[in-house]
Parts: sequence; C-alpha cells; structure tokens
Amino acid sequence: MNYALVTGASRGIGRAIAIELSKSGYAVLINYLAGRQAAEETKSMIEQQGGVADLLQFNVADKQEVDTALTAWTDTHPNDFIAVLVNNAGIRQDALMIFMQDEQWSNVIDTNLNSVFHVTRKVLKDMLSKRFGRIINVVSLSGLKGLPGQTNYSAAKAGVIGATKALAQEVAARKVTVNAVAPGFIDTDMTKDIDENTLKTMIPVGRFGKPEEVAAVVAFLTSEHAAYITGEVISVNGGLYT
Repeated sequence: MNYALVTGASRGIGRAIAIELSKSGYAVLINYLAGRQAAEETKSMIEQQGGVADLLQFNVADKQEVDTALTAWTDTHPNDFIAVLVNNAGIRQDALMIFMQDEQWSNVIDTNLNSVFHVTRKVLKDMLSKRFGRIINVVSLSGLKGLPGQTNYSAAKAGVIGATKALAQEVAARKVTVNAVAPGFIDTDMTKDIDENTLKTMIPVGRFGKPEEVAAVVAFLTSEHAAYITGEVISVNGGLYT
C-alpha cells in the first residue's frame, strides 16, 4: 500500500492536506507531537470518507525520535511504502530580533528547517530505490518576502526553499519530485493572533485563504499530472506577494 506521511497533520493546513491526499487514494500517516485528540479527529474524518489512516507520533525536531518512529513503522509494514512526504509541521515564535531569545531562534529553526532534513533523509532511500516519490515542503510567504518580527521563521522557511531546489536536482533522475507550497495568510490556529480585518485589506482577493486551498495544490503536486514539475515554489497567497 502506498502511504502519504504528513507531518503536523492533527490540525490546520496539515489536517486539510491529510484529508485531501486520502481522497487521492493514499493511505495517510498522521504525524503529531502532542495533540493526540486532534490527530484522532483527523483520522476519523479520513475513515468516515472511506480512507485509511494511521497515527505516528514523533517530534520532527528530534532526530532520534524521527529515526526510531520511522524505523519501527517500516519494520512493521514491510509491504508498504511512503510514496509521498509532506513536510508541514511548523511553529512560530515571533519577536523583533533585538528582543529575540536564543530559544526562540533555535526552536523555530529546529522545528521548521532541521526537521525537513531529519524526516526527508529517512524516507528518501526507499523513494530512490523504488524510483518514485513526491516530496512537498510547506513553506511560507515569510520565507519568500521576509516579514518583520519573524527573522527566525523567515530564515527557516527560506532555508527549506533552498533545500527544496537543491534536492530536486539531486533526485529527479530517479523520478522523485521535490516542490514547495508557500501559503500566505491562511485561516488556521497559527494565524488566530493576527488582525485579519486589517490585513485582508492588503490582500488583492480581499480575504484570508482556506486550508483546503493549500491542500488542493499539494494534492496536485503528488499526482502524475505534476510529474514534470520539480524544484518549484508555488504561492497560495491571494496575490499578496508575487
């Protein structure tokens, strides 16, 4: 069975991606850190529409946890294959750099950037040996444009964009594609502390995006229709930054 592993899939954009990939025919591995109840809700939503989903708890920022969890899953699923990886897990800890604490920098870099290395390297070997894979990294408008108060987050997401472009060239001959999706302001828990009424006046389409609109782009990039697209960053931001 072909699986899609979605990190940070218990809520928000990750949940929408997990549900959409299930509709595309993939069994889904729902990664989460602490929100087991929310992850169970995602699993139930997938199963209610006839899909297959399993929970896989690990901290994407912890190399040992990543290795242990994915090795154990592979050992117990010898006939299954993680054909799609969506690196979605992320956190924000915003502050002006002059006030930013060491932990705020390192936590965001570890969770948003280093995690992509830990998880991708672990699943890449099977993709290369089977000569098929789809890797989609969820980045951000912040990584393309830079946003004040987010030097840590912007640095991490810009780093993932650079890694996406480099890895795409390394693995293309083995029919593994690597792309990124860069959401703008999307209506999720991560943006609940942002003044939507003020910001939406700056967005050409006049509103925040929906998680399902990001998920639709991710699903397209996993499909055969996107087999000739790699190393790209697709923005989903309502025209805010082009």
